[in-house]
Amino acid sequence: MDTRALQDSWAVVAKSGDEVPHFFYAHLFLNHPELREMFPVSMAAQRDKLVSALGRVVSNVDKLGEVTPFIEQLGRDHRRFEVVAQHYPAVGASLLVTLQHFLGAAWTQQLATDWAEAYGLIAKVMVTAAEQSEETEPAWWSAEVVSAERRTLDVTVLQLRPELPFSYEPGQSFAMEIPARPRLWRYYSPANAPREDGTVEIHVQLVAGGQVSTSISRSLKPGDRVRMGAPVGDRLTLPDANDGRPLLLVAGGTGLAPLRAVIEHLDRAWANTGRAPRVHLYHGARWAWNLYEHQLLSQLASRPWFDYTPVISDDTSYPGVRGLVGAVAARHPGPRECTSLVCGPTAMVEHTVAQLVGAGHSETDIRYELFENLDSTETRVAQAGDNR
Repeated sequence: MDTRALQDSWAVVAKSGDEVPHFFYAHLFLNHPELREMFPVSMAAQRDKLVSALGRVVSNVDKLGEVTPFIEQLGRDHRRFEVVAQHYPAVGASLLVTLQHFLGAAWTQQLATDWAEAYGLIAKVMVTAAEQSEETEPAWWSAEVVSAERRTLDVTVLQLRPELPFSYEPGQSFAMEIPARPRLWRYYSPANAPREDGTVEIHVQLVAGGQVSTSISRSLKPGDRVRMGAPVGDRLTLPDANDGRPLLLVAGGTGLAPLRAVIEHLDRAWANTGRAPRVHLYHGARWAWNLYEHQLLSQLASRPWFDYTPVISDDTSYPGVRGLVGAVAARHPGPRECTSLVCGPTAMVEHTVAQLVGAGHSETDIRYELFENLDSTETRVAQAGDNR
């Protein structure tokens, strides 16, 4: 299999932009109309998620060992769309026809063989992971909305009670579907460590024009039911062998949620054992009223192990620390030998990582999670907030 040819051919196809997913879905739905109901009514939000993920993953099949956990999670995750093994050949056939269409004369028999073989390897990993997960967990969890609090103009805090036990680690995320927007799943992070009563708290950022966040903020109410996907991600969970190293936490907007869950977990451990690593949280927002957890975090700052610095970027009248939260965190006076967890919009995360590395932090000690291959732009913004 010529993996270089796979990568080069995908690079050529990707240059056609939105025409690629348009052609792909037209071919898929024309030949398999029964699959249309598995996708959102409006395909605008779907955009090129599936096609781009497949193209990038399949064309890098030579790195299968490095991305296997991601591919396995992709397979498990697609169970919530009711995807089964029989659907993969249809998707693979439409992918190959799409590649042939956009490559034209460059589409050779050998290239077709290589793409088919690579797709088969990826599909096998996804199907196997999905089948294994069927033995231990449901495709989704039904949950009742216990409360829906409009904390600020643009942040809604939900309390959910899953019907079945929902196990996760602080720092993980899950996809959620609401009744008003079927098949439009969005990723959110529990803002709490696991509770005895099983309830889960999430923070929803209102996104201008966002189909899901708008419905949640305006119409979701106690008693409504939502669907929760399996928990995913490990980049924002505590390292297995942190060895008491200091933690530097940097959050933008509702990117605070998974870091707040980590802090709550550490606070419980400190209450039980009297031990916790040094933790400094920098929470960035545009305006002071965006600091929707300021009171709680200020109270937690009385702990001997926890420090909290709110950072405001746009309000020139704010009397506290001002600037971009990543730049402020990079001036942190603590040791550079620490573990940094960063969560926020993509631009904020990239800026923060660059600032920390420039300040002498090791890039291998900086952990962050992005869902670009799994989600739409609205999802990333809604999960991470609108802070720079």
